Amino acid sequence: MLNIVLFGPPGAGKGTQSEKLIEKYNLTHLSTGDLFRKHLGEGTDLGKLARKYMDEGKLVPDEVVIGMVETKIKDTLDSNGFIFDGFPRTVAQAEALDKVLGDLGLKISGMIALDVPEDVLKSRIHERGKTSGRVDDQDIAKIETRIKVYLDETLPVAGFYDKQGKLTKIHGVGTIDEIFSNISKVIDQYS
Repeated sequence: MLNIVLFGPPGAGKGTQSEKLIEKYNLTHLSTGDLFRKHLGEGTDLGKLARKYMDEGKLVPDEVVIGMVETKIKDTLDSNGFIFDGFPRTVAQAEALDKVLGDLGLKISGMIALDVPEDVLKSRIHERGKTSGRVDDQDIAKIETRIKVYLDETLPVAGFYDKQGKLTKIHGVGTIDEIFSNISKVIDQYS
């Protein structure tokens, strides 16, 4: 089973690349953003709680996120594998994911980190905000908060997978197809 963590800061292009990878490798997309949006759209208590954190540009607490992820994995074990998009965001989440997968006899194949300069990230997110409708895509202060949270709390996850020999960095600036081609070359080495 091919299990890939697609990693990078907000605006790096994870969602765009995930769509292409899912199609090419027939993977199950596991995006905490999608899980949250489902709950937000349904107005669940979890959705309301997630909205509070997301609107502030902060991370949703680990125990909530991990429970949602574990349920999704167990519900789709017949998959060719998973692409984890926007998860894990903390080392504690990465450790919990390894445990969840290990309990099921699975493991992470590798982490692909999209490397994008901060000024490009801010520009991409602000542009996306014109059409996404997301409050945290439109406000410069919230964009900066999201990038700071990534640098302070999420970036250490790359070190976690690097210690396992599973980290590959990909230059995340260029055409969508160029970046996709570079990611595919890495994934093809996993099998």
